[in-house]
Amino acid sequence: MARPATLTHYALRSASSSRITAPGCLQHVRYLATPSPSESGFSKKLADGPSLDEFIAGEVPERVVLGNTTVPRLPSFLKTSIPTGSSFTKIKKDLRGLGLHTVCEEARCPNIGDCWGGKEGATEEEGRRAATATIMLMGDTCTRGCRFCSVKTSRTPPPLDPHEPENTAEAISRWGLGYIVLTSVDRDDLADSGAHHFAETISRIKHKAPHILVEALTGDFAGNLDHVALVAKSGLDVYAHNIETVEALTPFVRDRRATFRQTLAVLEHAKKQGVRITKTSIMLGVGENRDQLMETLRELRKVDVDVVTFGQYMRPTKRHMKVDRYVEPAEFDEWKRIAESMGFLYVASGPLVRSSYKAGEFFIENVLKGKGMEKQSLPPVNKTATETLLSKSS
Repeated sequence: MARPATLTHYALRSASSSRITAPGCLQHVRYLATPSPSESGFSKKLADGPSLDEFIAGEVPERVVLGNTTVPRLPSFLKTSIPTGSSFTKIKKDLRGLGLHTVCEEARCPNIGDCWGGKEGATEEEGRRAATATIMLMGDTCTRGCRFCSVKTSRTPPPLDPHEPENTAEAISRWGLGYIVLTSVDRDDLADSGAHHFAETISRIKHKAPHILVEALTGDFAGNLDHVALVAKSGLDVYAHNIETVEALTPFVRDRRATFRQTLAVLEHAKKQGVRITKTSIMLGVGENRDQLMETLRELRKVDVDVVTFGQYMRPTKRHMKVDRYVEPAEFDEWKRIAESMGFLYVASGPLVRSSYKAGEFFIENVLKGKGMEKQSLPPVNKTATETLLSKSS
């Protein structure tokens, strides 16, 4: 015979839904896991914020501040649209098919739609010729860790792809572009820092499509000027190497192996090897001041740099250095005027300008077609696609 349940036994079994208020009497109550606060901080913010009617009417109180207020907010002139278009789609498809990388994607460039998309309203052929893609050679993993760059880093990146020079030349000749920029990750793990690989790629492009203008945006090859000379003599049209920032900020912005003076030496030696145009780029908004920028421009002119670009530093992720300030377009215009008055052959300056931003448009339309050529006497070189363009424009 089953043992009858006692009052105590029943209470223990029903503790989650009942409680004993008096001997022999049960009262059912509802239990909660944790007590509900009277009003949380988040609820209070919602209550104090604007109502739906205020948003609809456009009368949002000034006291409401969204986001992180410790850093400058992104101005409207730095916002870009989502990339689209047939030229953009074709370039992206070809890159995937041939296993190539671009700094446009790896460095999260905001101008990828403009550069890959070509000229708006133009025919398909005109659009392709106005498009600019920046191919990143030697893989997508760099041996350095600059504080502004989002490219992956490692001390031991994968080995070089021996087919990359041929694949790159094939892709570029297929696109029908008028101007191409080649850059690379730094490969301090290689004996020549990848100089031969870089030079071979340029040579093959010129063999397959001699009409295409080639800009090489190189690293510093660990300061080895023989390696600089190897790339400079490979058939390129423009030799670019970025100074990035002023000398005082270089140790805080760039990898410790990339020094300000070493960059100047690379640019100077490239010009001595017969390169027609040398080019560099400066980021604004990392903490520089006016005097430092003026001194940087003077140092660049001392080593006969022809082209300089100014752009706004954009923080790629929260792991990278913060933006010190967002520079107004009017200040970029001022730096353009100052640099031009100092004798630079061409200056591109604006919040969204990057070293290779619309490079084909800038150079073909403004420099290589003869505009501004009276500012500076360029050294004679062998017959190149650059001279062909110059002769056509005369």
